[in-house]
Amino acid sequence: MTAATMSPRVNSEANDKAIRHGRVMHVITWIVLLILFFVFIAPFLIVLVNVFKNMADITMDPLSLVGKINGFTVENFPHAMESMDFWTVFANSCIITISATVLTVLFSAMCAYVVARNPRWKFCAFIFALMIASMVIPFQVLMVPLVSVYGGAFHVLNSRLTLILMHTGFSVSMAMFMYHGAIRTNVPIDLEEAAEIDGCSKWRTFWTIVFPLLRPMTATIIIIDAMAFWNDYLLPSLVLGRKSLYTIPVATQVFYGTYSTDIGLVMAALVLAMLPILILYLFLQRFIVAGVTAGAVKG
Repeated sequence: MTAATMSPRVNSEANDKAIRHGRVMHVITWIVLLILFFVFIAPFLIVLVNVFKNMADITMDPLSLVGKINGFTVENFPHAMESMDFWTVFANSCIITISATVLTVLFSAMCAYVVARNPRWKFCAFIFALMIASMVIPFQVLMVPLVSVYGGAFHVLNSRLTLILMHTGFSVSMAMFMYHGAIRTNVPIDLEEAAEIDGCSKWRTFWTIVFPLLRPMTATIIIIDAMAFWNDYLLPSLVLGRKSLYTIPVATQVFYGTYSTDIGLVMAALVLAMLPILILYLFLQRFIVAGVTAGAVKG
């Protein structure tokens, strides 16, 4: 058999081998991803399974789908809502989260627009560098001085407004950095020049042309910051001392006793706490990938 006749057969065998290898790697990849998925989703599934069981059933068999002693029950939800004064803490969480998220979006978007469109201004370069530098400072470093100054010197703790402004201040740097990249890459300056020729002011140009083009990034920032504000425990626990001002994460501490903890009520409180932010995520999830990649490439 000549080399000319053997060559197609060798190429065919090599192609078949490559195809089989690709299929095996594809199957292995899916298996690994499924294992990782179940590892990450397991805590959430355990919460959903145990929220409909009482303390005795959870203690006996936390992995069973239905309680073996009292069976299926929904009593944990009304008891948890009554114990934590759910509607009051829910309103506090909504007010703080919505206000801080709106302020973060507005301030960071306007600041990013000014910095991105005036790169030669030394003041803008200084502000941008200052924002980036503030992102690397851990909150734990500022925790004690923050409470000492605002509580001891200014006496402005135990206020929703104080917590809203603190949330905004700590989150605006990251949001501004993300908006800055999105403006540089996704907003053509030709549109702004055309609007200026038509007589639009900088203020009107930003709100009618630039900001609508930042919708994917805005949705991404809303999800990131709203989840952070809603789930935050450390800062609200330092700022809010009165029970009437508690947010949901802080209010859940009433279920943790010194000698015993009712796990069923804790599970119900966790489900009640995660539902609003989960609904927000489901509504805005389609914008996440577009928003994250919007500022990934520098223009």
